[in-house]
Amino acid sequence: MSAAFLGVEASMTGRRWVGPPVEVDRAAEAIAQQTDLPRPVAQVLARRGVEAADAAAFLEPSLRDLLPDPRSLRDMEKAAGRFLAAVRSRQRIAIFADYDVDGGSSAALLIVWLRTLGMHATLYIPDRIDEGYGPNDKAMAALAAKHDLIICVDCGTLSHGPIAAAKGADVIVLDHHLGSETLPEALAVVNPNRQDEDGALAHLCAAGVVFLMLVEAGRQMREAGAKGPDLMALLDLVALATVADVAPLVGVNRAFVRQGLRVMARRDRPGLAALADVARMDTAPSSYHLGFLLGPRVNAGGRIGKADLGAHLLATDNEYEASAMAERLDMLNTERRDIEAAVRAAALEQASERGFDAPLVWASGAGWHPGVVGIVASRLKEKANRPAIVIGVEDGIGKGSGRSVSGIDLGAPIQRLASEGLLIKGGGHKMAAGLTVAEDKIDAAMERLGELLAKQGADTIGAADLRLDGTLMPAAATVPLCEHIEQAGPYGAGASGPRYAFADMQVFFAKRVGENHLKVSFGDAGGARMEAIAFGAFDTELGPAIEQHGGARFHLAGRLDINTFRGRQSVQLRLEDAARA
Repeated sequence: MSAAFLGVEASMTGRRWVGPPVEVDRAAEAIAQQTDLPRPVAQVLARRGVEAADAAAFLEPSLRDLLPDPRSLRDMEKAAGRFLAAVRSRQRIAIFADYDVDGGSSAALLIVWLRTLGMHATLYIPDRIDEGYGPNDKAMAALAAKHDLIICVDCGTLSHGPIAAAKGADVIVLDHHLGSETLPEALAVVNPNRQDEDGALAHLCAAGVVFLMLVEAGRQMREAGAKGPDLMALLDLVALATVADVAPLVGVNRAFVRQGLRVMARRDRPGLAALADVARMDTAPSSYHLGFLLGPRVNAGGRIGKADLGAHLLATDNEYEASAMAERLDMLNTERRDIEAAVRAAALEQASERGFDAPLVWASGAGWHPGVVGIVASRLKEKANRPAIVIGVEDGIGKGSGRSVSGIDLGAPIQRLASEGLLIKGGGHKMAAGLTVAEDKIDAAMERLGELLAKQGADTIGAADLRLDGTLMPAAATVPLCEHIEQAGPYGAGASGPRYAFADMQVFFAKRVGENHLKVSFGDAGGARMEAIAFGAFDTELGPAIEQHGGARFHLAGRLDINTFRGRQSVQLRLEDAARA
């Protein structure tokens, strides 16, 4: 084992600090020498395995160069052909979507595309509590009675019964969730995570799959001598879904998000512009804004409010409607945070009693709102660095959501439990999954799931290391450097942003802000100063230790942000961890 970075074996959050491997440092040095890029940017490229010769192309990802051939996915030509046949014949189209950001964005992509051609589609999003995830027999049968084509987005791959119930209508599935050995009897199932796909596009979210279907539809239209709608203008929706669904920011996903952020910055989409305003975004959008400001608000409708509110917001072309819906979603998001806080406290207490060293960390409780169990599962996962499941129980039925850690597949074991009869139903993908379970089978199901996860090594994972890309001094953390680092993004799942340590810093000012955040001003012996914000600092030892620093010096670690206040830009450290120097 290599020496701990800056000698930090156990930080204030209990983590060991790990610096870049020697080979990455050497590669970064070579890239910096050959390209004249700043060393921190070269470090990011080296960590991502980018060669010096490819640096320029990586820093400016082109959708034209990275977009895969849609026909590389099974059933794609058939799906696009049937979709266009419905458009040409002005047939009745229904869209059945999941209630999260990915489902809402996927539905909005189709609605906006069809509206450009003067067509209307019926949107159906199931109620999370009353209907649960995915198509159900009653809803599909009702839609089939009034429509010629039903398009299931971000759901449907495992919906054999409900799709069979859609008698009289053709069904197309555009999804990305893990498929089983058999597919439902739909006209087309386009899904990069089908068992018979090669996995080359497994990183796509559902909105990415829908976008590729629209690319294929545009190709078929051109071959027929017609012109389709402008697809580049839709990339803001694809970017939002990609980040909010925690899809890895690799391959074409990088281009989706990079180009989508540029589209979003134009504020052409009323729903996203209104949402940015209620979220008080005063800078150009970034992947951080998509994941932490916009995404949670779009999700709030599906979690605790009206399930289709987020999708309607994303699809509307009316500014007044958009403003009203954005305000409503903002209120629901505030309500969601309060509900989440109560469930999180109870789940953490229960899970800590079981212990955080098991292959699966889990908790269940009567009346826990199913709309927040996924968020709370994420918190448990972060706390324990283990796969986590949180289940809310109502009337003898538990509805749960799970989140996994890197290297541990959660979706496949959940599917196996369903096939073994321990779950009523369950599915998902490697990093996230959902389940429905009878209350009297929860203990047995969780024990069996823990066994399956242990076979993948989930019980041997240590405390999460804090990986650092190097050290910086406050004077070197400039706005131009941050802008250059941002070029190597976007950052998110599968492409973590760089994290730096500021060594041997003096804390000049530390104050609690909000409920549990910490505002800090720090500097070095040379007199250079810098501001920092530590979100949720008082949930750990970090907040109290720095607030009551007593003149001690610290190593501080985190990510760089550009903070804009009254038109003035400055660099701010998003403080994540610290250790006494």
